[in-house]
Amino acid sequence: MLAAKLAHTGVLWAEEDLPLAAALQVKRGLTLYREVWFDKPLLVPLVYLLWGAKTGWVLRLAGAIYGLLASVLAFAISKRLWGEREAHWASALMAFFLLFDTPSAVMPLAADLLMLVPYMLAFWLAVSRRPFWSGVAGGVAFLLNAKGAIVLGAALVFAWPGVAAIGRVLAGFAVPNLIALGWLESTGALGPYIEQVWHWMGLYAGDTFVEKPLPYGISKTLNWMGFHAVLVIGTAICFWKEPKWKLALVLLGSFTGVVLGLRFFPRYYFILLPLMTAMAARGLVLVKPKWIAWAALATMLVPMVRFGPKYVTLALGKEANWADLAMDRDSRAVSRLLAGNQGKLYVWGYRPEIFVYTGMEPATKYIECQALTGVPADRHLGQAHMVLTTGTAEARAEVIRARPDVVLDGLGPYNPALAITKYPDMAKMLEGYREGGRTTGTVIYLRDDRLQPVPTRQ
Repeated sequence: MLAAKLAHTGVLWAEEDLPLAAALQVKRGLTLYREVWFDKPLLVPLVYLLWGAKTGWVLRLAGAIYGLLASVLAFAISKRLWGEREAHWASALMAFFLLFDTPSAVMPLAADLLMLVPYMLAFWLAVSRRPFWSGVAGGVAFLLNAKGAIVLGAALVFAWPGVAAIGRVLAGFAVPNLIALGWLESTGALGPYIEQVWHWMGLYAGDTFVEKPLPYGISKTLNWMGFHAVLVIGTAICFWKEPKWKLALVLLGSFTGVVLGLRFFPRYYFILLPLMTAMAARGLVLVKPKWIAWAALATMLVPMVRFGPKYVTLALGKEANWADLAMDRDSRAVSRLLAGNQGKLYVWGYRPEIFVYTGMEPATKYIECQALTGVPADRHLGQAHMVLTTGTAEARAEVIRARPDVVLDGLGPYNPALAITKYPDMAKMLEGYREGGRTTGTVIYLRDDRLQPVPTRQ
């Protein structure tokens, strides 16, 4: 686990960029949501503060520890449900699929992966008949990802039909959320939190970029099942040998977490791992003849061969042609051009990693441009369809008033329809700037009254 994570020491993945950048601003003393625009639940950036929002080997060590913790919980769940043999298998399966899966999903400690450990903790506490603490873990999951509501549902399924147990689950779920709401209210961030997380999330979830969600979702799910065939086979055997309605209901509920939003990103499928690793482990132990178990295990070679060599390539510093990291390479190039600039920065586009790489202070609370364009980041590299139609002009006006020392257009080179110069108010602002350089994916603008030297064109 550690070796695979350390291979990624020199790069950042898209899903960890915004939490890292937000955590750095909180570390500076700014208040999340009120002074830093952030569209994810409260605990996502705060987790990064546990290691000082550092990158490099520290960040990857944190990821390895998190993966190890998930594997330990997989062991604990299966041991509680069945026995030690199943526990060893579940732990190994969890570790394997937190390594040999789509790197952009398993490497960053983003919202979907961060929810995994509290989900598993809630699962273990539920089957251990500790409903209150299971609810607390579910509440923590909800503060990391809105899909934590599914974790609450799973805890309630295991508490059923005990009325007192159900009440304790609900009470436990309320505790961390009431604490969070109290903190947000005390810092004046509650209103912005509701607007940025829940209003924006509702708009985002209700407007998918996928033209034909049903065939697309079936295709993505079948692909996932192929790469995770050992889990599918083992789970099917477990259901066949020992059908349990509560497990079936929890698995069905978990799959709704994949379907919500109709996007079917690889990271959405993490919500299936807690139950499927446990059930697959049980199925592999129960099945006879044993060649079926060995055949199922042999399917693990497919994701290992598909994803494993990339880690070696990255560790050797040979990721120059790795398409998944093209934007990260560009952001590193931009940071080299901006070396020595100490002014305030605004980045047009979804490029928060530039704040991480440069260490520059943001000019406004907007550390990416979704609130200024109304176009979600999951589509804005190729589409210009707005889901947010109010408040965008006001957000742009705030950036204009701030008069950043450096403005980067990290979106226009990818999608000219959303270039910063396509917005008349932003183009008017840029009349007071000069182009100071560019990379493949970014145009650098420097304010005319700045004395800093113009960076070398790259």
